[in-house]
Amino acid sequence: MRFLKHTFCAVAMMATSAFADSPVNPVAQAIEFERQQIALLSGEKLVDLFSKKKKEKFDSIQLTRSWIDAQPAVSGGDQWACLAEALYFEARGESVKGQFAVAEVILNRVDSSRFPNSICGVIHQGTGRKYACQFTFTCDGHPENIHEPAAYRRVGKIAQLMIDGAPRNLTSGATYYHTKAVNPRWARQFSRTATIGVHHFYRPSTRVSQN
Repeated sequence: MRFLKHTFCAVAMMATSAFADSPVNPVAQAIEFERQQIALLSGEKLVDLFSKKKKEKFDSIQLTRSWIDAQPAVSGGDQWACLAEALYFEARGESVKGQFAVAEVILNRVDSSRFPNSICGVIHQGTGRKYACQFTFTCDGHPENIHEPAAYRRVGKIAQLMIDGAPRNLTSGATYYHTKAVNPRWARQFSRTATIGVHHFYRPSTRVSQN
């Protein structure tokens, strides 16, 4: 965006100079000239430019508490709040890497036809049936109070990075996880893709048909 800003400013200055002697309002001429120059930029070039900036942003991510804590505080809408709360109640005691991994599972579910197509929908699937929900904190009967503001700020930043499109390269497409403290029967049906911190991660097994 900085590149585009400098380019547009330069174009505006050139246009203002070029039309300074014209009876037509030079500011209006400059704006029209700028509009024409923007129109010359193809959609493909704009996408390439923004993709490059996005890649640079995500390449700088470090999966450490010190790096996350140094980032500006964030806030967002309902989907962000749902993800931040899920990370807080499900993984605030995990490492930053573990928190990113849990966020991956949630967003992988959003992208899967097996689950609801929104973050809040995924997180609250089954809520209302005690211990029959997908994420325990939504149906364990305990109030969802945030007592650790620093931990919430941290997971809020992780939630925003993931919503913005940070790479999901920790769990190999996992859509399930559980803590090492339990051994659920359902886990036998899936392929384990990763173990990060106190969590095992899984995805549905790929069946190869035989003739």
